[in-house]
Amino acid sequence: MASTQPAATQAGCAAELDIPSLNALALRSLVSLFDEKEQLFSERVVLHGGRYLRDKTSRRQTIRALLGLHRLAEFGGTQPFDIAAIRDVAFQDRSWIRSAGDLGLLTSFAVACLPDRLGVVLDEVDLEKVLHSFEDGRQAQTTGLAWFLAGLAHAALARPEMRSALTDVAVDTYRLLRDNQGHTGIFGHSGSPRFPLGPLCRRFGTFSDQISVIYSLSVFAKAFEIEEPLESALACANAICALQGELGQWWFLYDKRTCRVVKRYPVLSPHQDGIAPCALRALGEATGRSFDKAISKGLSWITGANELGSDLRELDQEFIWDSIEPMGWWAECRRAALDFLIPLREVGADGLGVRCQTHPEHFGWLLCAFGNLGVPKAASRVARQGS
Repeated sequence: MASTQPAATQAGCAAELDIPSLNALALRSLVSLFDEKEQLFSERVVLHGGRYLRDKTSRRQTIRALLGLHRLAEFGGTQPFDIAAIRDVAFQDRSWIRSAGDLGLLTSFAVACLPDRLGVVLDEVDLEKVLHSFEDGRQAQTTGLAWFLAGLAHAALARPEMRSALTDVAVDTYRLLRDNQGHTGIFGHSGSPRFPLGPLCRRFGTFSDQISVIYSLSVFAKAFEIEEPLESALACANAICALQGELGQWWFLYDKRTCRVVKRYPVLSPHQDGIAPCALRALGEATGRSFDKAISKGLSWITGANELGSDLRELDQEFIWDSIEPMGWWAECRRAALDFLIPLREVGADGLGVRCQTHPEHFGWLLCAFGNLGVPKAASRVARQGS
């Protein structure tokens, strides 16, 4: 289990976190999640009954991890994997592409890691039909649209000669995303009335919805040289930063009509130290605004300045656990009801616990956010020996 510390020490915990050492921990975690035989990363590791159980491999998870490893390598960071071999295996089978978001992920992967195969990816689909061919496109699901748009933007940045061919579908995707945003800056989960629970999904959006849009609009604005998307991204970023928990929590579910949190938990570690820093830093670079304070608070939450006083870094097994969330059905129902009906009420840590599982994409996002800061040399040698 994750180690704990008294609540009195929370405020000062990880005031100046050693980011290179956190990157090194991400590398060691990926070593533990890697399947040498298949040359792919496992879907996840779960602590169950005192045993660490590893799931089957996943190409989607592998690609997320590879994007982080590529970012680290770009800045001279050493790592213990044969990246070329893994990326070739990951690219061989593309049957896992089942959504527009998946296609966007594969496109971003090809741009970063296999630029000579970007044409193969784009030639395999009719881009003009993507928004109608996949369910997340038809239902205007925010997260899927965001990652599809991010893929198109990365392709346009890497291959400017392709920009004109990508413009129409990119603009159509952007307009669907913009329609999902409320006047408060918050995005709903879906824009389509055909989506199950349509009215609720149009009104409420997860943190994943907000942060994926912030990232994609930042890259889209840069790739297609337009300012308008940055206004939407900034409005969303300002809203979620204003709603960030006192201990740095990026909460789970938001109401775009009232701009309030309607469900706090689970609070996910990959959001705290991975995708949120990555997206907010991308927006900061595009606009000149700084989100460092919010990012720093989110990182401190990981290392013990949280509601449980629990360090989510499992240093013995070299993981960062997945989340803090209600443990059990009754605790989940009670928390959800209180958050929705009395959003400002603090109910302490009763019923909360650490979800002891972890996924490769967590560490891929962490390295995408901070890979430019490298890893300590001694730590990279240890990682190589462990592989």
